[in-house]
Amino acid sequence: MRSNAVEDLRIAVLGLGEAGGAIASDLVAAGACVRGYDPEVSAPAGVTDTDSEAEAAAGSDLVLSVNSASAAVDALRAGLAGTSPGCLWADLNTASPAVKRRLGEIAGTAGIAFADVSLMAPVPGRGLRTPMLVSGTAAVRYAVLLRPLGANVDVLEGPAGLAAERKLLRSVFYKGLAAAVVEALDGARAAGCEDWLREHIADELTQADAATLDRLVDGSRRHAVRRTAEMQAATDMLDDLKVPPLIAAASRELLHRLSLMERGMTSAN
Repeated sequence: MRSNAVEDLRIAVLGLGEAGGAIASDLVAAGACVRGYDPEVSAPAGVTDTDSEAEAAAGSDLVLSVNSASAAVDALRAGLAGTSPGCLWADLNTASPAVKRRLGEIAGTAGIAFADVSLMAPVPGRGLRTPMLVSGTAAVRYAVLLRPLGANVDVLEGPAGLAAERKLLRSVFYKGLAAAVVEALDGARAAGCEDWLREHIADELTQADAATLDRLVDGSRRHAVRRTAEMQAATDMLDDLKVPPLIAAASRELLHRLSLMERGMTSAN
């Protein structure tokens, strides 16, 4: 049975693409009154379509900005014309911590509560149940509003920008790992041994554990000089194979920096 609190909850969703559309549909299914705005995408069933950010935000208890990092500030400025005291503006875009802090400052100056929300997994297939990490002065209130509707929200104590920081630090690893795999397989394909390398990578990922992390970090520092030379050779090989060595070259530079740091520490001792 839906509670009156849920049925009376008015939510605006700005950006009705793959992520925003799925979240908006789940909010409707949970019983919330949802208004949406997207200049390029029509609102899904049950969502009231509007003609602007301000129109969507008008009378809303909660505004979810799910458009893009590049549009986040403009969306907030445009939507403020329709917000009223007591409204909570939540930015769900993958923006930098600095942008999130700026959004919080703009909202605060306008007298509007703000929450920095990071979606911690792909939205398709999860919708409103996508794990969310939220920070900012209105983080607890965001969780209180959306958890009864089925949202998966973890509150991170701290200012706006903190949730974005955690997500992007994780992205350095995940996206960096993905890029390294793509480049390695491109090279292996050019060398005629893609199947072999694909099996090797899968085995390494399957066997990885907490100790693997320590070996990766400690080994990179301890053997930085030798590994710098190794990654130079890998860069040269990819060049010969006509595969741009973007990740290999970056790895060489990072290892070189570590080798200089290790030499400095040794000299100091």
